[in-house]
Amino acid sequence: MNDPTIISPFDVEAIERLRQQHRLDPQQIRVLRNRLMKHFRSDEEAAADFPLPQSLRFHVLDQYRRFDSDVDGATKMLFRTDAGMLIEAVILRIATGRTTLCVSSQVGCAAACDFCATGKMGIAKNLHSFEILDQVLQAGQILAAEQTSLDNIVFMGMGEPFHNESNLTDAIDLLTATDHFNRSPSRILVSTVGVCDGMIRLAERFPKINLALSLHSADQSTRETIIPLAKRYPLDQLRETIARCNTMQGHEVMIEYLMLDGVNDTEVDRERLSRWLDGLDVHLNLIPYNPIEDAPHLRGTASDEITDFASAMKSRGIKTTVRYSLGRDIDAACGQLVRKENRTFAIQSHSTTASISTGSQTGDF
Repeated sequence: MNDPTIISPFDVEAIERLRQQHRLDPQQIRVLRNRLMKHFRSDEEAAADFPLPQSLRFHVLDQYRRFDSDVDGATKMLFRTDAGMLIEAVILRIATGRTTLCVSSQVGCAAACDFCATGKMGIAKNLHSFEILDQVLQAGQILAAEQTSLDNIVFMGMGEPFHNESNLTDAIDLLTATDHFNRSPSRILVSTVGVCDGMIRLAERFPKINLALSLHSADQSTRETIIPLAKRYPLDQLRETIARCNTMQGHEVMIEYLMLDGVNDTEVDRERLSRWLDGLDVHLNLIPYNPIEDAPHLRGTASDEITDFASAMKSRGIKTTVRYSLGRDIDAACGQLVRKENRTFAIQSHSTTASISTGSQTGDF
């Protein structure tokens, strides 16, 4: 927010100062918020009859590009932040009629998972809670214009949510606040590669929020190979964390399991996984792998073998589903479309700084 006199509708304290300074009727604030955050009206409709529309900056993100799938109705939005970095959010229009928004919590990701394009971007910057919320607002406005509602919000986009925990929880506070977005916590899911302390804090603060763990292997050495952060949070600690979340929340945790050929899909892997999940209240979600340029050594498990894996887990009494990936024609992998442009921006920014301070015409990121 470059101009301090122009404020975001998400800025609770600034909105209250504005109300007091101009002696606005609290009902005028309620109407503005209801139109914008609950009904996702357009900016013009939301500001209708509001006495100081020039004081508001409705969006902290600029929509840079939009990609609409010709296959399944998914929409991928690329947003530019004030700093010039790109992030992405994806609207998934499920065949059942429900819609899900996948939002980002960071630019890049420090978790650096081997299979993830976002983790290979070489940068990790936290998004402000306003930038997280604006993804929801702009997606909601797109759907409202289609006379469709936004049903679910999942933090499965760019970034490890618990590496940006403060902004994550601030965003969830307003998403679930009755005087703001008024979203049901049970319709919000936060996915993590396994930041145990963050999972426990979120479960305590928002017991109805859904949690998902990107497990991907029940073998510690294998998991460390594909998820470097696993060295900090070993499997025994993760299992204890899920058990605690089950107790605090009273509902299941989703276990995400990316199917990688020859890495985690053997009969031995099935046995390890079923033993690890035994006694936990979980829902196993098997995910077909979409290859990325930066991991040519990884291949996805064949679809018939994924089906066999799922059947084997079900026979062991584990609730199991196979994820159907939408938007493949517009999204080869999360973060892939923005990686090169963000890296170019970082190099240019570094080069500009070097040029100002030293007169150099070159820079390296």
